[in-house]
Order: sequence, then structure tokens, then C-alpha cells
Amino acid sequence: MNSASPILIVGSMAFDDLQLPSVTATDVVGGSATYSAFAASVFAPVRVVAVVGDDFPASTLDAMRTRGIDTAGIERASGKTFRWAGRYDADLVGRTTLDTQLNVFASFQPKIHASYRDAPLVLLGNIHPALQIDVLNQVERPRLVVADTMNFWIQGEAKILGEMLRRVDLLVINDEEARLLSGIHNIVKAADDVRKRGPRTVIIKRGEHGALLFDEEGIFAAPAFPLHEVIDPTGAGDCFAGGLLGYLATVPEVTPLALRRAMVHATATASYCVEAVGTQRVSQLAMNEVKSRVSGICKLYDFGAHTM
Repeated sequence: MNSASPILIVGSMAFDDLQLPSVTATDVVGGSATYSAFAASVFAPVRVVAVVGDDFPASTLDAMRTRGIDTAGIERASGKTFRWAGRYDADLVGRTTLDTQLNVFASFQPKIHASYRDAPLVLLGNIHPALQIDVLNQVERPRLVVADTMNFWIQGEAKILGEMLRRVDLLVINDEEARLLSGIHNIVKAADDVRKRGPRTVIIKRGEHGALLFDEEGIFAAPAFPLHEVIDPTGAGDCFAGGLLGYLATVPEVTPLALRRAMVHATATASYCVEAVGTQRVSQLAMNEVKSRVSGICKLYDFGAHTM
């Protein structure tokens, strides 16, 4: 980890109230920055910029620090922490938002500390695209900028989202978002359209069906790791992004091959997240566990092609 490049993550920290098929859980610590920071910390030092309220547990910040996550950029504001409530369908694919309370997150203005501005790798979590641009105006020529977004911004903030896309290197979205952003149903054509909008690389997450990477080298498919039991899919996409950046922080150059290897490490990292409620599993994740699952993913592809 010591030789890995530092990663700057800007996003949300939250409480989630979850109605899952196997359990109902309240006050679960979540948010895009929380999940992705824990995932990335398996590989590299992480710096987080976010906001929490008076009610956010100090124990979580302590746990982050023990993982090599710099929490100096996490602002504690007067008021309540962002809260989301949702109910998952029996198949854990569909979900319904029951309540969203922005609370202190409503007035969040990312302040990038001087010591954070030279971070070579930047992850812009799923926040307003104007805030994502604000972050980019504060950092100093990162080697790689990765961004996430969602349907709400695609539909409601198309113009400013378009400006953000022109300034990022890699966009990570799911298949529904890719179709909405491009207006094209075919996922390959949709990815081509999104790449024309700015990001030279696009990763489309497809849940239990894995993820697809589109870049100048072509298309790469990473399968989801088959699990005996899935408990909570919340934050899996953020853990994927964190694992992706984490692996890329360990290599000297972001090449097409490095991106493909990062995809597999990201898939392995995210697979642990869904095995427990909230960040319980990913906050304890070790590198040897990730490597073990990467090996398992490689075996999914091994059909003796080298002997054909």
C-alpha cells in the first residue's frame, strides 16, 4: 500500500434504512464516499471529502482512519446526516426509494484541502454535476478522473452534466443510466455515444451480469462473481468504483491492460460488499481475500484457450 498513489474521493456519507428480503436494518452507515473509500483502502491511501451531521458516529471515522483513510476533508456540520430509505424486491435487483432526506448534504460545497489537490487519481461520487465540476476546478491535473452519475442528474441537469462529462476520463454508470443518457437501447451503441461526449473510457455496470468496459482498444467483459448468498446490494457499485481506482493506484500507468485488470479487481472487491449489510464486510476486507476472489474470477474464463 505504501507505494500506491493516493486517491481523492468526493461523495456522500449517509445513513440508510434498508428493507431487505432477509432483514430490516436502520441507521446503516452508507453513502457513496463511505463505500468507495473502504473499498479503495484495500489497495491505496485514500483522502475523502464529504459532509456529515452531528449524529454521525465518531466510531465510523475512527474505523476509516485505521484503514489508511484520511478523514480531515470530512466536514461535520450542524444538523442531521443525509438519510436514504429503500425497499428491495425479493430478487434484490429492483428497489423502491421510500424516503430521501438531504439534511446537511443539501448545502454541501466540497472544499479540497491544499494537501489533497495534487492527488493523481480522483473519484467523483454520485453528487450534483456542478459540484463535480467544482472539485475539478480545485485539483491539480490528476492522472485519471473517474465519475459516477445517476438518472436524477441525467434527466434534470443535462447541460451541466454534459460539461462535466467533457472533463472526465472515465465514466462508471449502469445499463439503465447509459440508455437514458444516450437515448439508445443497444448497450454497445449507447456506450459509443457516451464516449463521444467526453470520457474516453466508459464502464457499464450490469449487476449480477457483471460489467462491460468500452475504450479505444474495444470491449472487455468482467463477470460478476457467483455467490451462494447475497444479503445487501447497497453500495456495490461504489465498492466497484473504489476497487477500480484502488487497483489503478498501484500501477505506474493507466493502460488498457491495467484497466482490464482493474475491472476484475473491482468485481472481486464489490462481491464482498453484498455479503453483509452496509459496509460491515468491505470495511474489514483484506488484500489476500481480494486476490483469492480474483483467482476465482479468472477460473470462470479458463477453458484452455492457450492450447487451442
